[in-house]
Amino acid sequence: MHPAASVIIFTSLSGLGFGLLFFLGLDRPVVSGWVAFTFFLIAYALAVGGLLASTFHLGNPQRAMKAFSQWRTSWLSREGVVSVATLLVMGLYAALLIFADIRIAPLGWLGSALCIATVYCTSMIYGQLKTVPRWNMSTTPALFILYSLAGGALLSAQLPFALFAIVILTAIQILSWARGDMSFSQAGHTIETATGLGALGKVRLLEAPHSGENYLTREMVHVIGRKHGQKLRVIATLCLGIIPVAMLLFFPVNHFSVVLIIILHVIGLFVSRWLFFAEAEHVVGLYYDKR
Repeated sequence: MHPAASVIIFTSLSGLGFGLLFFLGLDRPVVSGWVAFTFFLIAYALAVGGLLASTFHLGNPQRAMKAFSQWRTSWLSREGVVSVATLLVMGLYAALLIFADIRIAPLGWLGSALCIATVYCTSMIYGQLKTVPRWNMSTTPALFILYSLAGGALLSAQLPFALFAIVILTAIQILSWARGDMSFSQAGHTIETATGLGALGKVRLLEAPHSGENYLTREMVHVIGRKHGQKLRVIATLCLGIIPVAMLLFFPVNHFSVVLIIILHVIGLFVSRWLFFAEAEHVVGLYYDKR
């Protein structure tokens, strides 16, 4: 799949924002006044900024509001509805906490649950697609949620939980890459199934369907070199997992080290999310003999 910058920014930043909101809803850390205002400002900037970035990938951004009407059948629409509900609930919780110093724990718990639901809906936009076997795995929603929780734990300074989440996240990310490399062949997709002509015998392309690019080849087909992909996987693993874990375990924990860990983790997040899209093989690529 084409790794569009808007979608990478959307899935990465919104996940971090909702992850931070998750911990703030659980009153972690315990903050009030202007400190609470700063935490919620960062969380909303990431969550809302990520959601707004997604609109740049729409063919007709002015019709974005129509996406909310298809919540019965569309995970994209469900994400829109749940994300708005999350932001409203957490906005009310934040307003009471910041301006009146009132903590309504059940309201925060509801907001935290909605944060996880939002991230899950985002993950299922991709995880439900049987035409992209690398995404159509149980590890996809697990990764989205773990990235959100690990990032949120770092941003909210919940370091023991962050350490645990990063270890699990790194292990599942490596497992996802390994399973993903075999997913297309295991799904049984071939040029025969792609064209629907398998009953006639062996199918081969006489020539390319188009002499130039079209929407499908631009959006659904992207070929990344194996060596290049492996190097990026190593970079992602080091930045999002191995180095942060080593720093949390063996180095003094202070503001500087935590900021450095967050920066490294975010770099690893963006690299792995770029790979998430770039390495995804859509069935339509068979029709164009590009996979």
